[in-house]
Amino acid sequence: MSVVAVAGTGTEVGKTFVAAAVLRALHERGYEIAARKPVQSFSPGDASTDADELARATGADATDVCPRHRWLPVPLAPPMAAEALGLPPFTVHELATEVMDGLPDGGRALVETAGGVRSPIAADGDCVDLIATLEPALVVLVADAGLGTINAVRLSVDALAPNETVVYLNRFDPANDLHARNLEWLTERYGLRALTAIDDLAAQVARAAAGNAR
Repeated sequence: MSVVAVAGTGTEVGKTFVAAAVLRALHERGYEIAARKPVQSFSPGDASTDADELARATGADATDVCPRHRWLPVPLAPPMAAEALGLPPFTVHELATEVMDGLPDGGRALVETAGGVRSPIAADGDCVDLIATLEPALVVLVADAGLGTINAVRLSVDALAPNETVVYLNRFDPANDLHARNLEWLTERYGLRALTAIDDLAAQVARAAAGNAR
């Protein structure tokens, strides 16, 4: 089995949008990769959840993307949401096991985490801990392209080390001087691998999931 993890520098940076776009690009090319969201919290009135968005990108059922017992209708970090709902706590190991047990032998999955890399995702750990347990072939770090992204990206990449990580600058506008400078500093000054096009990111994900080098 091969996993690519999708993490974010924070909330609302577009992890689900990017993950769904990559999945659509791969599935349109006939590349088989499943979508997984180990746990999700959301507002009760939300018309669509992250699992719904990822399911639409792959044609899967949303409860295959995220097990129904991990749907938490409270807009808090998942372990806090479970606590608020009076549900028993769950662990990083339990989430990772559910992801891996749901894949066939030799299966490939794009696994989206929740919140930022240091956001709590289980009672005993954060997204970094879950990623370490999953041992992904690649981590996609989604970041906003605007002000503050250099700090957020560098802190997140450090937290994710030694995982192989590629940065995706979401909402990147090449005509925006700040966006262009952020990209230049991340790549030229700090030596990070940063992308701005979904097709390029999809190619990286496919190579990593297939066990090939960048």
